[in-house]
Amino acid sequence: MATIVDEPNPLLQDFEFPPFDVVEDKHVRPGIRALLKNLESDLEELERTVEPSWPKLVEPLEKITDQLTIVWSMINHLKAVKDSPELRAAIEEVQPEKVKFLLRLGQSKPIYDAFKAIQDSPQWSSLSDAQRRIVESQIKEAVLNGVALDDDKREQFNKIEQELERLSQKFEENVLDATKKFEKLITDKKDIEGLPATSLGLAAQTAASRGHADATAENGPWIITLDAPSFMSVMQHATNRGLREEIYRAYVTRASSGDLNNTAIIDEILKLRMEKAKLLNYNNYAEVSMATKMATVEKAEELLEKLRIASWDAAVQDMEDLKIFSKNQGAVEAHDLTHWDTSFWAERLRESKYDINEEELRPFFSLPMVMDSLFNLAKTLFGIDIEPADGLAPVWNNDVKFYRVKDSLGSPIAYFYFDPYSRPSEKRGGAWMDEVVSRSRVLSRNGTAPRLPIAHMVCNQTPPVGDKPSLMTFREVETVFHEFGHALQHMLTMQDEGLVAGIRGIEWDAVELPSQFMENWCYHRETLMGIAKHYETGESLPEEVYLKLLAARTFRAGSLSLRQLRFASLDLELHTKYKPGASESIYDVDQRVSRKTQVIPPLPEDRFLCGFSHIFAGGYAAGYYSYKWAEVLSADAFSAFEDAGLDNGKAVQEIGHKFRETILALGGGKAPLEVFVEFRGREPSPEALLRHNGLLSATASA
Repeated sequence: MATIVDEPNPLLQDFEFPPFDVVEDKHVRPGIRALLKNLESDLEELERTVEPSWPKLVEPLEKITDQLTIVWSMINHLKAVKDSPELRAAIEEVQPEKVKFLLRLGQSKPIYDAFKAIQDSPQWSSLSDAQRRIVESQIKEAVLNGVALDDDKREQFNKIEQELERLSQKFEENVLDATKKFEKLITDKKDIEGLPATSLGLAAQTAASRGHADATAENGPWIITLDAPSFMSVMQHATNRGLREEIYRAYVTRASSGDLNNTAIIDEILKLRMEKAKLLNYNNYAEVSMATKMATVEKAEELLEKLRIASWDAAVQDMEDLKIFSKNQGAVEAHDLTHWDTSFWAERLRESKYDINEEELRPFFSLPMVMDSLFNLAKTLFGIDIEPADGLAPVWNNDVKFYRVKDSLGSPIAYFYFDPYSRPSEKRGGAWMDEVVSRSRVLSRNGTAPRLPIAHMVCNQTPPVGDKPSLMTFREVETVFHEFGHALQHMLTMQDEGLVAGIRGIEWDAVELPSQFMENWCYHRETLMGIAKHYETGESLPEEVYLKLLAARTFRAGSLSLRQLRFASLDLELHTKYKPGASESIYDVDQRVSRKTQVIPPLPEDRFLCGFSHIFAGGYAAGYYSYKWAEVLSADAFSAFEDAGLDNGKAVQEIGHKFRETILALGGGKAPLEVFVEFRGREPSPEALLRHNGLLSATASA
């Protein structure tokens, strides 16, 4: 009789590139449990033999955390790009075990004591900047992880952490499921008037994938979903006001009713975060969050208020412009423009003012051209070469591309995956960058050279339809540049200490600097003209269109700024002053904050918070202000290139080299303010940001 041999579990194998193609839900439970068991004994061994020295403390610690990080992020990545009920259930089941292990590690007294001993030892002064940062942040993290609490308080703390992890997971799943559940079938062509060809193609493709086999872009039927490409297109282009209203209301009430309702989850999350803060002796959760950031609560509030004052009058004027314009166009709704009208009329006004039609620009932004130009820019600025390496690493979907990054001598220094297209049935919305593995001397694969970093870049743009390549909106072009900025900081790190290599150990509010910095290049003539070639005729984007894009950059800057300020202020308010269970509900807080940050207050039934994954499931809790904080840093960093002259090739290369050597290379090994000063020669100022947004004069009068 043949013996059945258990297949080896891909999660437990030693690999250079994760086996994304073979990992299935059935591997998750046994794989994670076996891994945790091994790590548990590694941790016991470390605690038994620990000494306050690098080889006896930091190196074994890095090995433990690294293994868990790589395997856990692998299955979580699959959940984000190839979701299934089975995978979800498996992750949900082992999640508490992973959290338990991390708490045990984070609260290890022997490890904490050894770090304190290093800090108090004579060798402290001989450690490098990066090593000192690691010691200081390990001590701070341990305290925030509850290492110093008495046993009963620590037990309470651990219960809170477990529950918070579970609730965040549930929150995200509810948003995904509510988004997935909504579909609007349209059979009559006049109901869908105004929608551009790409959107009709997408809507027909969606219909075809959901049982309407004969759906065509031309004759339908069409299915509208709440996924960003579909939702945005209706809001900006559908002439049918009733349709816009229906889709808008569905969008702002996502995950707020029935068994997918996130309301109670939000209250519970906020309550537990407050309890956690009190256990750690902080006044509120925002203070806990800021303990590991550049800003303080006061500094963040001060910046938000400064930007709010600079944006308000401009936003009020934006609204006036829309009213006048829609009235001149004979719009019935001109006298009571509301939420489902603003994007539509803003788009019409922009078309008439700058004569730019987002949709007509798509043929000029084909994905292959955009990537080529992005890689050329990276070569110019940072002296790197990027080449396709498809087939070298396994992927989770045939559309995923794999790339190798080489230095000027031709040696590989990093790799990355790029997953560009929207797949509503299995992939979450939005765009993000994540690490697969980070650079590390200790985890070298050959014992001599450091292990090379690998990154994920994920977007959600319109897939190729028929034989057309993926044609992008200008906004999507900016998004690709943005995520690539994050990837560059992960990949071009020169930091060999794995715990602070790449984006690790960088204060959260400084981490958006390189990503937002890269977006500026989308408006740089040479870069943009390099991208913008018509995918069929090869003709370049006309010069006057470029000038209009440039002018349109500050179009509605006040309104767009206020939108981000609403989110950031709401986030801070909920994590500083809100008391769950008191008379004011989370929605009351939103209404109150919005009166100062929105020209048209939200609908009374607006439940935007139920879909605000950034702060309830995505690590931005009491940290959403970071986008604005980092925008100040990134605009100021870009202004170094402007000061030198963007058309001065030699100067651009020199500053690019300096940017690489400081902001991209130093990782979390140095405090971000010091890194910034090393690059810029001075501390950051918000002036460049306000100038880029055309809001400088507004500050003078406010």
